[in-house]
Amino acid sequence: MIKTLSLVAGLLVMAAAPKVMAHGEEQPEVTIKTQQLSDGLYVLFGQGGNIGLSVGDDGVYLIDDQYAPLTDKINHAIDKITEEPVKFVINTHWHGDHTGGNENFGEAGATIIAHDNVRKRMASDQVMEFFGREVPASPDAALPVLTFDSELSLHLNDDDMRVYHVANAHTDGDAIIYFESDNVLHMGDTYFKIGYPFIDTDSGGSIDGYIAALEKGLTLADDKTQIIPGHGQMATKAEMVKYVAMLKDIRGNVAELKDGGKSLEETIAAKPSAKYDEKNGQAFIKPDQIVTFIYKSL
Repeated sequence: MIKTLSLVAGLLVMAAAPKVMAHGEEQPEVTIKTQQLSDGLYVLFGQGGNIGLSVGDDGVYLIDDQYAPLTDKINHAIDKITEEPVKFVINTHWHGDHTGGNENFGEAGATIIAHDNVRKRMASDQVMEFFGREVPASPDAALPVLTFDSELSLHLNDDDMRVYHVANAHTDGDAIIYFESDNVLHMGDTYFKIGYPFIDTDSGGSIDGYIAALEKGLTLADDKTQIIPGHGQMATKAEMVKYVAMLKDIRGNVAELKDGGKSLEETIAAKPSAKYDEKNGQAFIKPDQIVTFIYKSL
């Protein structure tokens, strides 16, 4: 329960904090925890999206970088493994809990990589109605300098890393990353292991795209795949299969109500997610919110 609450608190920072918090602000309550997945692959848990870390002869690269004030702590965690600097940062999408450290790592010399739409959104002012706030454009040093359309491959540290764009899922710029040799899959925020997902419909997200992203991940995974969700602890393919089934069931219930002429308010009142709410609706996203996301995107 404590772990879940801390994850929710980290997500809620998105609603209360500026887009880029000043480098050097202290975050004494946050601890970066490292879990080793293979000889050169790790996951870092902190405040914000889970970070993938690859270390090897070709250098150091990250998948996402959480918030700007945590950069020093992230670097300290990396220093315990290697003294080499970070060469690459791959962003799974544009949200600040995954890209907040971009400016710091970019200024330190890292090449930032993301989908085309991540750069477009970060380079312009955005509105996140769910959080009730405007997000100003990011500084140039935070922007991805290498972008891709559908997929990208990186051949580093004795592994082939496949980066796949999954359209209109959590946002319109999501990427999932599969390490072929290590059999590790980073889902970004196309998989929340802490409960119902946040589907950012203001940024092009949709329930059908979200389900499709999960199904893409399932085609890459096997029973031994270690899955890094955007938020929450490590997962298995079996757990993700159940998650997809849940979302499909709720989507079907919402679609039936909407197709029958029910308004959003009437659909929420009908509780189409009721049988899943106790387990999945107590953390970041509440039952009425997941129903709203689905209804709006159908």
